[in-house]
Amino acid sequence: MRKKGIEKLYYSIGEVSERTGLGTHVLRYWETEFKQLKPRKNRAGRRTYTSKDIRIVERIRYLLKQRGLTIKGAQKVLAAEESGEGSERMRSLVELRRFLKDVLEQLEEG
Repeated sequence: MRKKGIEKLYYSIGEVSERTGLGTHVLRYWETEFKQLKPRKNRAGRRTYTSKDIRIVERIRYLLKQRGLTIKGAQKVLAAEESGEGSERMRSLVELRRFLKDVLEQLEEG
């Protein structure tokens, strides 16, 4: 969500919902299921997401929607990534390969 070359520091749950295509209720639910997703709340009690929070949301969405993992499976993947198990570079390359395969399949279908 860039405006005139300046990236915002904080986004509302509505902005994140619009950006990711997920309902606000889904985002709130994921906050209860994924310990990595903990947006801060401002003084008024409204959630404020950072760019890092949005990347986590996008990662969770990818794991659940594209890879077809269950919530438990996605939790395990995120926990493994967080703990640094395995080679970070190798994991990134494997994920990139899977993503590119998915894109290629979608292009061939459409």
